[in-house]
Amino acid sequence: MKNFQLNAFLEAMLQFHPATSDLNFSVGRPPQVEVDGQLRAVPFKGLDRLMPFHTETIAMHLLGGDADQCRKLFQSGSADLSYSIPGKTRFRVNIFFQRGTLSIVLRVIPPGIPSIEQLGLPQELKKISDLRNGVVLVTGPTGSGKSTTLAAVIHEINQKHAYHIVTIEDPVEYMHSHIKSTINQREVGGDTPNFPLALRAALRQAPKVILIGEMRDLETVEVALEASETGHLVLSTLHTIDASKTIDRIIGIFPKDQEQQIRTRFAQSFRYVISQRLIPKIGGGRIAVLEILKTSDRTRDYVLKGEGEGKSLVDAMNMASTDGMMTFDTEIERIFREGLITRENALAYATNPTNLEIRLTLE
Repeated sequence: MKNFQLNAFLEAMLQFHPATSDLNFSVGRPPQVEVDGQLRAVPFKGLDRLMPFHTETIAMHLLGGDADQCRKLFQSGSADLSYSIPGKTRFRVNIFFQRGTLSIVLRVIPPGIPSIEQLGLPQELKKISDLRNGVVLVTGPTGSGKSTTLAAVIHEINQKHAYHIVTIEDPVEYMHSHIKSTINQREVGGDTPNFPLALRAALRQAPKVILIGEMRDLETVEVALEASETGHLVLSTLHTIDASKTIDRIIGIFPKDQEQQIRTRFAQSFRYVISQRLIPKIGGGRIAVLEILKTSDRTRDYVLKGEGEGKSLVDAMNMASTDGMMTFDTEIERIFREGLITRENALAYATNPTNLEIRLTLE
């Protein structure tokens, strides 16, 4: 890769398909882009199979001589960073070791800040902008659009309220402009050593809203709950598949002897748990399907006491659908009947495929 020009190389890959969401570089495979959840090889002369020195060259150009990131890569085996092609495209980057070689994934960050309407998200999410305190979690697997949804929510707040908003991200993805709000975006690794330290500092920076890129550990969750209890609106993400698993994850982070205390605190603090899945659409592209758990007397009681026979959060969401709550399977059934997704994908992405299949057979 003599006289390698990284930006030109990345731009050539982006031109392969307009719906590219990720660029993937793995030894033994050609350069690949992800389109609608599927990897596709990008043909480059002489690059039918990437060799170790190819991915090392790309990685070193992305790192740009950043000593701290290089140290993190070699000490922990992976590094998160952001990268920009000036005036064109931004990426969220992860470089990691596998079987002794480097692999790289670049997530394409769309230009501008999307609105809730542009993303086709439920109007219920607009109500988050008027919350004064509490915890709002957006959950789902990697690549399900969590960061994009949170960016849209922050954008909604930014357009409506003159707040001080602090975001703590690893790395910073969407670059927010000051509209009505003043938004300070801190990047882990560059502006602060870690999430907990930045979060504790944020409590002294007089924000109304705090966005935490991800709740990764006990200390971050503990300080986030403390922030919500002291009058802040806290937005964050978790890698969980639905509302029930999110509650389990939050409680499971803490020692067993603190379970009831954490159930009580989270029951009082949470405002929304929003889970997302991206399902392939008929004809190409993907559609975001959301499950929305909202605070109410009933849902707080289930969080506080735990689910049981006849006391599931799914039942509570179904019964409160007129209040803005919704479940995955109800939404999947709706978009299937609208002809947006195939039966196969409807069942593949359902929480309870057996029950959904029975419902789909009923006309």
